[in-house]
Order: sequence, then structure tokens, then C-alpha cells
Amino acid sequence: MAIQKTDYIWFNGQMVEWDKATVHVLAHVIHYGSSFFEGIRCYQTPRGTAIFRLTAHMQRLFDSARIYRTTIPYTCEQLVAAVKETVRVNRLHSGYIRPVVYRGLGTIGVDPSACPVEVAIAAIEWGKYLGAESQEQGVDVCVSSWNRFAPNTLPALSKAGGNYLNSQLVKMEALRHGYSEGIVLDAQNYVSEGSGENIFIIRDGKVLTPPMASSILAGITRDTVIHLLHELGVEVQQQVIPRELLYIADELFFTGTAAEITPIRSVDGMVIGNGQRGPLTTEVQSLFFALVHGEREDRHNWLEYVEER
Repeated sequence: MAIQKTDYIWFNGQMVEWDKATVHVLAHVIHYGSSFFEGIRCYQTPRGTAIFRLTAHMQRLFDSARIYRTTIPYTCEQLVAAVKETVRVNRLHSGYIRPVVYRGLGTIGVDPSACPVEVAIAAIEWGKYLGAESQEQGVDVCVSSWNRFAPNTLPALSKAGGNYLNSQLVKMEALRHGYSEGIVLDAQNYVSEGSGENIFIIRDGKVLTPPMASSILAGITRDTVIHLLHELGVEVQQQVIPRELLYIADELFFTGTAAEITPIRSVDGMVIGNGQRGPLTTEVQSLFFALVHGEREDRHNWLEYVEER
């Protein structure tokens, strides 16, 4: 889906016009992938535009940078305020927000220490990541031939730009073979996640999801779903999951800021359940979308409003 241009981008502390938010071709990030980013959604609610779990996303951004010994030259509170201002000046009612921290122009070597740390925040309109009908009809996926990186090679808990080279290979392979998405196995060949989503498996009334040790990103939507399932009286077991359990699951679904909650209707051509969105997936979706659209009580204070009233 092509990016829809908006008016302004928050760029190193200032609002600049879209076309002027540029990076030098010799910036460290271009050559070595030294960036950290977040994907955040905002939603239109009866109280105005609300950003979902904004502070949690920004805290994860700081954690991602810290793992790579990168100091962000702003506080978390400053960047939370900057995100709200970026949404406000672009008059965005619902859409997608992309904060990114990266190493700019300094030296050409691998060591990033002498390169400045820069920060940009964009807010754009963006629809359903896996297709307009995906959240109702589900998606067809494959198990990728590519694995997630092994522990102590790249830190999976950091949402770093360089990590997503692996995700690009997974996504391109899946699309090339006619699937919407790929599921990646970890270094021990247990289920990890999608190219940009966490995964939940429902079997015999039990809900399973891979643990952080399976080289997953600790997703904020994943955490949200675990809370919502707990409210329904359903406990989630975080455990290693063999590949073959995917094929005999009663229900499968992806979670993520971009994908939100998207059912999986087949894996490697094998139909999951009856090939339609399952009952528990449907119930969790209903709770999630009622929450983010301000239609049910926000008991966790997850909605952060652009305009306080």
C-alpha cells in the first residue's frame, strides 16, 4: 500500500514539511541499519482521536535503543507529546504513526558512536495491513524457509531496522508463492512469529503463544490480547510450539499494530478449523475494536487522547 503524503513530519524537535524531512545518503543508518522504530495506531472515538498505548510504545522505543547502546536525545514524555502534536497538525483522525530513531551522518565505519542520534515522527493514513477483508475472512499463510535469528546473534527484543531484513525475506517469499504472510520458525525450529506479527494458537480450548525465548518481538498488541483473554477467563500459555501444531489448530490469529487481530484460515494450504474466523478470535476482535474505538470502558487507560478534554 503506497504511503499517503501528509503535511508535516516531526524532525529533530521541529515540524518540517513532508518533502524536507530528508536523510543524507552517507548517514550511518542507510549503510548499517542502525535505526529503531515503532508502529502505533490512532483511532477515532467519541471523545476525539485516541492513540492506542502510546506511552508503552515509546517506552519500548527507548528499550530498543538502549539494547544497542543508543541514547535518545529526548525524554519519553517529550516524544509522547511530539507524537500527539504530529497527529494534531496533520489533522489525522485515524491512522498509523511511525516514530524512528536512527544514526545520522558522522563516520563511514561500522562503529556508530560518532554518528548523531536523530529522531523523526510521521503520521499517515493506513488501512488494513493484510487486506481489506482479512480481519473477517482471514488470510492464507505459509511456513517460511527462513528462520528467525538465533539467540545472541541479533537481539529480537529490540525493534531495530536491521532486524527487519530477515522479515523482508519472509514476506517476499510468502507473496511470491501466493500467500499473504509467512510464519517464521526460531533457531530450534519452533514457531516464532510472522514477518511482522505475533501469533496465537487455539487448540482444545487452550490458547498458546510462543515465549520471548523463541526470538519474538514482545508485541504490545500481543500483551493487549493476553489481557483481553484474561478478562474472558481464558489463560494464555506462553510455551514453545512445534510447527505441526499449526496444522491441527482449531483457530489461529496474528496480532500486531499493523495487522491488529487477523485470523489465519490456512497454513501451507491446510485449512484451519472450518476455514473461517473462529469463535474465540471473533470475541477477542470484538473486545479489541470496541476498546480502541472508545466503545467500552478503558480500564487500563490505554487510550491516550490527542486533545485532552
